[in-house]
Amino acid sequence: MALHQFALLPNATLSFRTKMLPSIMSSGVPRTIQCKASTSIVVSDQTNASRRSVNYFQPSIWHYDYIQSLGSDFAEESYAAEGDRLKEEVRVMLFKLANPVDQLDLIDVLQRLGVAAHFGLEIRNLTENIYHKNKGTLKGNKNLHATALEFRILRQHGYDASSEIFKQFLDDEGNFDTRLSFDIEGLISLYEASFLSMEGETILHRARDFSLTCLREFVGKDNNKDDEMCLLVNHALGLPLHWRTSRLEARWFIDVYEKRDNMSPALLQFAKLDFNILQANHQEDLKHASRWWNRIGLAEKLSFSRDRLVENFFWTVGLAYEPQFGRFRRVMTKVNALITTIDDTYDVYGELEELQLFTEVVDRWDINAMDILPEYMKICFLALYNFVNEIAFEFLKENGKNITPVLKKAWADLCKSYLVEAKWYYGNYQPSLQEYLENAWISISAPVSLVHAYFLLTSSTKMEDLICLEEDSDIIRSSATILRLADDLGTSEREMETGDVPKSIQCYMKETGASEEDARRHINSLIIETWKKMNKEARNSSFSQDFIQIAMNFARMSLCMYQHGDGHSDQDPETKNRITSILFHPIV
Repeated sequence: MALHQFALLPNATLSFRTKMLPSIMSSGVPRTIQCKASTSIVVSDQTNASRRSVNYFQPSIWHYDYIQSLGSDFAEESYAAEGDRLKEEVRVMLFKLANPVDQLDLIDVLQRLGVAAHFGLEIRNLTENIYHKNKGTLKGNKNLHATALEFRILRQHGYDASSEIFKQFLDDEGNFDTRLSFDIEGLISLYEASFLSMEGETILHRARDFSLTCLREFVGKDNNKDDEMCLLVNHALGLPLHWRTSRLEARWFIDVYEKRDNMSPALLQFAKLDFNILQANHQEDLKHASRWWNRIGLAEKLSFSRDRLVENFFWTVGLAYEPQFGRFRRVMTKVNALITTIDDTYDVYGELEELQLFTEVVDRWDINAMDILPEYMKICFLALYNFVNEIAFEFLKENGKNITPVLKKAWADLCKSYLVEAKWYYGNYQPSLQEYLENAWISISAPVSLVHAYFLLTSSTKMEDLICLEEDSDIIRSSATILRLADDLGTSEREMETGDVPKSIQCYMKETGASEEDARRHINSLIIETWKKMNKEARNSSFSQDFIQIAMNFARMSLCMYQHGDGHSDQDPETKNRITSILFHPIV
C-alpha cells in the first residue's frame, strides 16, 4: 500500500476514586478552597539547578491589557440587522436553484464560507432530496466533479453514500481512467471526497492515489499561480478540506470567492459580515477567559510553564465557533490552560519524586493531602481542584447530577500517564511504538478535554455515554491518537531539546532502524488510517452530533496547530498570523 506525504505537517517530506472529607463537602460537591499561597511560589531559574528546563518558553506575545482592550463595532445591533437582511437574500438563492449540481455547488460554497449553519433546514431538505431522488441521475452522468461532490456532501451530512459510485470512472483493468487526468476540477473533488473514506474502501484509496498523482503533475507545470484552480489545488494538497478547521477555511475561502466572476455580492457581503460578528463574539469570550487566567496567577507564579492563553482559546474556536457555544469556549479555554500548566510541570520542571507526590494527590483528590507537595505544586493543584469543583457544582445545580467522580478520574488518568512518561525519561527507557502510543493517546490530553466537552454540551448523562466516557470510546481514542501523532510530528524536535521521552518518530526509528524521513512518512500513514476509523466511528457513535463534531474538530485543530511546527508553544509567524486573522483583525 502506497504511503503518501502531505504538506500538512512539518518536515513531512523529510526527514483514582476516594471519598471526600465531610468537612469540605456541600450538597455532594466539594466546595472551593481559597488559595493562600504567597508570591514566594514564583519559580526562578535559581530554584533547582538539577531540573530539566526552566524559563525555556518565551512570554506570551498577547498581554492581558491588550486582550482586555479588544473591541469591535460589529458587536452593535445594526450589523446584526444587516446580517439578517443579507441572510434572507441568500436563502432565496437556495430556493431558486433547481439543478442538483448547482445545489451541491452552493452548499459547498456556503460550508467553505462558514455560513452553512444559518441554512441548516434548507440544506437538510436539499440533501434529502438529492439522496432520495437525484442520486441515480448523478450516478449515470459521468461528471466526476458532480459525482465526487455529491458523495462528499452526502457523507458529511450523515447519509449512507456508497463509494461504489466511483466504479463508473474505472477502466477495464480497474484503474481510474487516465482521460480524467485533464479534468482538474473533477480531480480536486475526487481528492477531497477520498478523505471521507472508511476502512476497507479500497476504491477510495485508489481515488486518492490517482488524484494525488494528477494534481501534483498539474502543480508542477508552469501555471498561473494566482489562478483559482491553482489556488484550490495547492490548498487541497496542503491539507484536505475534511481535515481543515472551519474558521480558517472560511477566512481563506472568502478571499478566493471574492475573485470569482460569478460570485454573489450578497453572499460575499453576508460571509464577511458574519465572520466579523462572530469575531466580536469570540473576543468577548477571550476577554472573559483572560480575566480568569490573570486572577489565578499561574502564569506569574509558575514561570517555567507556557503562558499561552490566546493559543488555548484559539483551540476552542476551532472546536466550536458558533455563537451558542460561548460558555463552552470560555470553560474549555480554562481546561486547556490547566492542561498546559500541568503538562509543563511534568515535562520541563518537576523532579520525579515531586511528580509522584502530585499524581498521588490528584488521584486521592484530598485537599488535606496537599501539604505534602512542594510550594509550586500546591498552587497548581489548588487551581485544578477549585476549577473542577466549580464545574461540578454548576452541573449539579442545573441538572441535579454529581459529575465530580468522572471529572477527577479524567484528570487523575492524565497525571498518571504523565508520570509514566516521566519515569521513562528518568529511567532512560525506550518504549516500543505500540507501548508509547498506548500511554501517549491519554497523555496528549484529548480524553480529559472531551470529558469536559461532553458535560458542557448536554444536560443529560445517558448511561451508555457515561460508559463510553469511562472506558474511552473509539471516537475519543481516534481523535486523541491523531492529536498525539500530529503533536509528535510538530513538537518532537523542540521537546527533545528541553528533555523529554522519545516520541513516536524516535520510537519507530529505534524499533525498525528507519530514517527520520521514513519514520515521518509512517506516522503520516497512521494519521490517514486513524481518520478512516474515525469517519466510521462518527457514523456509528451513540454520542450527540455536537460531541462527535467536537471530537473530530480536535483532530482538525491538531493538524492546524502543528502544521508548521509547535504552533502551541513557539508562537511561530504562521500560527501567529492565523490567530490574528481569526481573533483580532476583521475582514474589510
